[in-house]
Amino acid sequence: MIKQKLTLALSLILLAGLTVFAQQMAFNTPQKATINTTKASFQWQKTAYSFGKITQNKPAKATFSFVNTGNEPLVITSAVGSCGCTVANYPKQPIRPGQKGEVTAVYNAAKLGSFNKTITLTSNAQQTKTVLSINGEVVKK
Repeated sequence: MIKQKLTLALSLILLAGLTVFAQQMAFNTPQKATINTTKASFQWQKTAYSFGKITQNKPAKATFSFVNTGNEPLVITSAVGSCGCTVANYPKQPIRPGQKGEVTAVYNAAKLGSFNKTITLTSNAQQTKTVLSINGEVVKK
């Protein structure tokens, strides 16, 4: 009878000790945060535009539309053409989540022949650099 009581008492002490140890382990184990870290994000209708054939010295304009699908305002800080023949315009104000925006690219069409140009955008989006492209062929009047 004493052996049974002693075994029971030791079992209860062991169980209590294991419970305290398990609680301490759970308390000291770092938990993964479930914070949504989606920043601003572009969703483009298209990132490439083909003019086909355009007349020499008649500037051609391409419009690239997007929506900010992130959860922070989207801020475009620059839009740089790959050469002086391409000028880009972009929204200077922040684009709120769910809001639409446009970037335009104007090609001066001064030089005859085929062309492939890019516009590089810098922003606070998840992918900080975005490259848009235009192409076509400049022909005589």
